[in-house]
Amino acid sequence: MSQELFVYNSLTKRKEKFEPLSPNHVGMYVCGPTVYSNVHLGNCRTFISFDIIYRYLQYLGYKVRYVRNITDAGHLENDEDAGEDRIAKKARLESIEPMEVVQRYTVDFHRTLQQLNTLPPSIEPTATGHIVEQIELIKAILKEGYAYEVNGSVYFDVLKFNKDHRYGKLSGRNIEDLIHNTRTLDGQQDKKNPQDFALWKKAEPQHIMRWPSPWSDGFPGWHLECTAMSTKYLGPQFDIHGGGMDLKFPHHECEIAQAESVHKEAPVKYWLHANMLTLNGKKMAKSTGNNILPHEIFSGENTLFSKSFSPDVVRFFILQAHYRSILDISETALLAAEKGYSRMVEAVASLDHLITSDRCDFEYDIWLEKCHQAMNDDFNTPILIAQLFDAVKFIFTVKNGAAKINQETLDKLKNQLPLFIHNVLGLHLNTDSTSQQTDTLEKSVALLITLRDKARANKDFETSDLIRDALNAMNIQLFDGKEGTTFKVN
Repeated sequence: MSQELFVYNSLTKRKEKFEPLSPNHVGMYVCGPTVYSNVHLGNCRTFISFDIIYRYLQYLGYKVRYVRNITDAGHLENDEDAGEDRIAKKARLESIEPMEVVQRYTVDFHRTLQQLNTLPPSIEPTATGHIVEQIELIKAILKEGYAYEVNGSVYFDVLKFNKDHRYGKLSGRNIEDLIHNTRTLDGQQDKKNPQDFALWKKAEPQHIMRWPSPWSDGFPGWHLECTAMSTKYLGPQFDIHGGGMDLKFPHHECEIAQAESVHKEAPVKYWLHANMLTLNGKKMAKSTGNNILPHEIFSGENTLFSKSFSPDVVRFFILQAHYRSILDISETALLAAEKGYSRMVEAVASLDHLITSDRCDFEYDIWLEKCHQAMNDDFNTPILIAQLFDAVKFIFTVKNGAAKINQETLDKLKNQLPLFIHNVLGLHLNTDSTSQQTDTLEKSVALLITLRDKARANKDFETSDLIRDALNAMNIQLFDGKEGTTFKVN
């Protein structure tokens, strides 16, 4: 493959040639879920996006260590270090142990991503499993002078850090604007400045989740875990850090500050962010009812869509937009994705039945180059899918006898199409079941054509027209010729 991979770096705000820190090895960290509720569709889009990146890097021959965390402690209700721990609050409301909440929604998260055919990460560490590492990291930040302890809690000193580094470089915010726009919240009187964020919080008597530390019985700040775990498994510098666009500030900004304060160097070479998913043109929110969970789409048990859609169709729909673009999900869009996905799978199944010729009307090498160009341009899945449908269209043209394919090109397509569709895009081909469905369809339509021929022979044109119109309504078009009637599925 001749092309080089380019990725859009959120830090520099431009596309850059991808050159890993170690040749042929890639370290990638992606922020995982806070497991206090069912994983929502927007989260799924993010994890599918990074699954594609993971898959394509492996396709290119890289050995990838993919780390994705589980947040099971320390994530408070808002980003200003106020309110309850989200998991502890859920446990209190349901009168169960916090780890029961964690287990329930971690299982849901894994089940949903498995249905969407995402590959598991190389390592999936939890915040509670790395309390020791987080305490040691706080000690190191304190030693460097970028944190302070007050009444058993430890805070990161943003203004002091900003004197030696630049806080806000990822999100494009400057410290003066942050100071001007910061609102004062209850429970923040211990902070020197409202912009400072918690590294360790002293637990109130009613707080269920707590661990001993040199400062108090308490719990780590939400931002801390990712720095501690990414450093442990990928080193002080690694190649890719990913997550949703909403995590740029403050979460990823705080990660950079924590890491730079200790290691004196930028922790990440390429920052990648996936954009949001909307529903019927509006932001998804439980409060407005404009919200749907993945299992509700898969089962059809919802009030927004008239039918169910398979996980493969949902995944295919998501891949039809670039990961950095806002994507709107609707029934119309899912129906179109369902039709496109079925046609693509049917085309792959048809490869085993094509008749070869000495001539070939398909420029395979040019097509393959365009497929690689699409993915090498910041993982552009919609352009790749457009190229795949050029091949799909050609396959059906050969099947209908309007184009020729030679054995060499047929063999190459049999090998490469599944690599792109299954290995890179992560879609199931189900060629056996599709082939069986195609065979059943052909036999059913052939029977209806026979009945129509008999009706025409008996001058029963009412029945003949009824069969033709019914098939036409199902997008099956009949063609009457000298050698009989043939059909085409539109």
